[in-house]
Amino acid sequence: MPVNQKIKVAVDGVVFGYTSKDGLLILLIKRDVTPFKGDWALPGGLVLDEESLEDAIYRELKEETGVQINYLEQLYSFGKPGRDPRNRVVSITYYGLVKPDGLMLNAGTDAGDARWFNVKNMPELAFDHRDIVSVALKRLQSKIVYEPIGFELLDEKFPFSELEKLYMAVLDRPIDRRNFKKKVSKFGFLIETNEKQALETAGRPGNLFCFDQEKYFQLKKDGINFEI
Repeated sequence: MPVNQKIKVAVDGVVFGYTSKDGLLILLIKRDVTPFKGDWALPGGLVLDEESLEDAIYRELKEETGVQINYLEQLYSFGKPGRDPRNRVVSITYYGLVKPDGLMLNAGTDAGDARWFNVKNMPELAFDHRDIVSVALKRLQSKIVYEPIGFELLDEKFPFSELEKLYMAVLDRPIDRRNFKKKVSKFGFLIETNEKQALETAGRPGNLFCFDQEKYFQLKKDGINFEI
């Protein structure tokens, strides 16, 4: 039976960031073309005939936000008919983690603006992008209980409280801080330095920590279970 297929393939990127001040963030672009011109959306676009899916998402992120990300992981495929009013479009989505501090956002091509938003205070999103963000956030929340995160989102040296705040921001709930520190410390991917935390208020400064990169990425590869 002949198949009359006119499906286009796109890629979309869910880029999460984190700062102690702003919490868990997501990178969005303001569309400068129809449909949904002027609305916020995930960075992304159609895959060119000559490029791979991975090349396409890295290109779209660079063109629309100016951001280059070292690692993205494929998330899910979204292909419900009618999700794009122009054509039947299947989107292969990716998600990744970056430190927003120091990144220069530079909107281009189909984007009129690029900006970080707290995941709890996002604007209305074009297409089905809110559904995509919801799936990505659930994936991230389920993943951090069996795989360490932090290296991609925290400074090179940080107080342990920052790692706790990061996990609470991602999980969107409190954690048992004493048990959390005990569980994380036993895996050996944190190194306590002799440097002290700079305090803006009176109090006893704690030591700063850093990641043992080799141990960290080996555990990340092998998979562990925090049972947070």
